[in-house]
Amino acid sequence: MGSRSSKNAGDRQGDKRASAEAASFLKPIINQTRNTAVLDALATMIEQAGLLVGDLIPSETTLAERLQVSRSTIREALRGWESLGIVRRRKGAGTYLVAEVNSHTFNVPFNLQLEGVALLRTTQVRRALEVAVMREAALHATEAQRNLIREKYDLLMQTLDSGRPWRNADAAFHIAIYDASGNPLFGQLIRELDGAFHRIYRVPFGQDDIGMSSFALHGELCDAVLAGDPDRAVHAIEAIIDLVEEEVRQTIK
Repeated sequence: MGSRSSKNAGDRQGDKRASAEAASFLKPIINQTRNTAVLDALATMIEQAGLLVGDLIPSETTLAERLQVSRSTIREALRGWESLGIVRRRKGAGTYLVAEVNSHTFNVPFNLQLEGVALLRTTQVRRALEVAVMREAALHATEAQRNLIREKYDLLMQTLDSGRPWRNADAAFHIAIYDASGNPLFGQLIRELDGAFHRIYRVPFGQDDIGMSSFALHGELCDAVLAGDPDRAVHAIEAIIDLVEEEVRQTIK
């Protein structure tokens, strides 16, 4: 599938007809995890209906009626896709595709491919932010901030060793580094991206262990920041992100 050029006002009626026809590819969702099933159904509908970048997808009301789920379930699915740059919602106009959607293999559920590619795109943005924030933190962290980073790292390792859920401890460690950069926007932007990551870890991947292989490198990252070595800190965070990207690629392979 390829992208279409932007459409003029005369095409809007045709958009609505195509959107209505696309909804005919949907069937009620039964006996599945709702969020996962909705995402799978929408991805398959887009492919089967031949919708392209710039096309209008069916309304929330139509999608809810056809899939027999609540509008809030549909809204949450579309919100997740919007945060990943797959759709754009325009007030009063509807929801449009802004990224190409196609299927390359039958070995993995179609929606996993779509979300996996979106997750890798998000990782590219996060890499640029993480590299910048690690450099600034290594250069500008105060003694108190360095002590907090060490404390949060030690707590993360204790949490991992105990087998307890580790996401919050991991976030606290990274947030301590973001705060040490002296620019609060770094942490704010990365946390927003992290929210998109976590939605995809659980829906549709249905797992919460992506990234665990990178913990062996967190000590190196911590030591580099505490030593005030920006180049070493950048090398450590890039290696961590490389491992996370590889785990995503293996999941959607």
